[in-house]
Amino acid sequence: MSALSRRDFLALSTSAAAVGLTAPVRAAMGPNDKYDLVIRGGEVLDPSQSLRARRDIGIRWGVVETVQETIPAERALKSIDASGKLVMPGLIDLHSHVYPYGSAIGIPADELVQFQATTTVVSAGDAGVNNLAALRRFIVAQTRARMYAFVHIANNGLSAFPAAELYNIDVAQTEACAMALAENADFLLGVKVRMSENVIYKHGLEPLKRGIQACEMCGWPAKMMVHIGGVETKELMSQILDLLRPGDVLTHAYSGAPNMSNVFTNIVQDGKLLPAALAAKQRGVMFDVGHGGGSFDFTVAEVAIPGGCTPDTISSDIHVFSGNSPGIPFLPNVMSKFMILGFTLEQVVAMATTAPAKIIDRAPKIGTLQVGAPGDVAIMELVEGPVSFVDTRNNKREGKAYLKPIQTVINGVPFGRPYQAPFAVR
Repeated sequence: MSALSRRDFLALSTSAAAVGLTAPVRAAMGPNDKYDLVIRGGEVLDPSQSLRARRDIGIRWGVVETVQETIPAERALKSIDASGKLVMPGLIDLHSHVYPYGSAIGIPADELVQFQATTTVVSAGDAGVNNLAALRRFIVAQTRARMYAFVHIANNGLSAFPAAELYNIDVAQTEACAMALAENADFLLGVKVRMSENVIYKHGLEPLKRGIQACEMCGWPAKMMVHIGGVETKELMSQILDLLRPGDVLTHAYSGAPNMSNVFTNIVQDGKLLPAALAAKQRGVMFDVGHGGGSFDFTVAEVAIPGGCTPDTISSDIHVFSGNSPGIPFLPNVMSKFMILGFTLEQVVAMATTAPAKIIDRAPKIGTLQVGAPGDVAIMELVEGPVSFVDTRNNKREGKAYLKPIQTVINGVPFGRPYQAPFAVR
């Protein structure tokens, strides 16, 4: 057989590389092959499969290989005993602040894993056009947790916090924001804007209009994430809701924060749900919790939810200040609060897994334990017994159980040490 020429060798090499890039990650297991990790004995709760039953999960090469009643012990290279625990898909936090050093309020995403069981996080406007590249290159690239982002309509993002980023409307540059969206469509989800009076002052709808325009200029269906709470006027709140498009995200949906004149101007006013809020919900606007340190009020939720404005997603709005606030907005704790508002365990898990996965257009690849999905797993304990919860306005409610993270697995690798709660859940 004649020797290969350099040109033939390069052609074959290129073809092999192309096959490697397109070939599926999974390959059939032989009878003597072992799983890299088996999570055994737990009660698997996976809303994406309508599954709640005792199952073993076998993970190989970072991917869920099997979910079955029993996996023989000799088939596992490593095991986690999840007996008596809940085993669910890794949680997805749609609203977090995970840009340390670039945003004034950011926490490293990997430091949150043991407290939140989050395997995917979304940076909610930490970066604007001017510091987006650094978020992507220096933070996302070295973070084990999967990260996506909404880019802030303000060029400087939240780097100047607590100074308001939109008092000067000139920093909201539509064309520059649209360009950032176009160049980062694999990483960005859309545009974030904070519409509170203490952020935008007297600019009314203009920041939101510029964000929507950037989304519509960028060449792909980018979404808005719109922060409310303390909007300037009651009328402006309805106008904001009327502008939102199907698929846009209304975050801090149950905020009770007043505006700068101490007037309550959110989706519940004078004890009644705004008609514009219900209309927005009915046309497909996504209602996100975004608890944070000042943005969740039981009394608002208790009117809005029975009125038809149920949450689509539960998120934490965790950052360096909210993490130390009395409401303890770590994601499992926020999920637990919604169980006392009438939602089942399956529903709150879905609102932190399958629902956000759909909003960020990554379903069914994440937020699931289906075979072939990344090996992202949250192991939790449902601690039963009397428990008190407090919102961000010091309203207290009593519950019967809360979720406690035990161990998180990202891409098939256990993350850090088993969780030990450093505080009493309230």
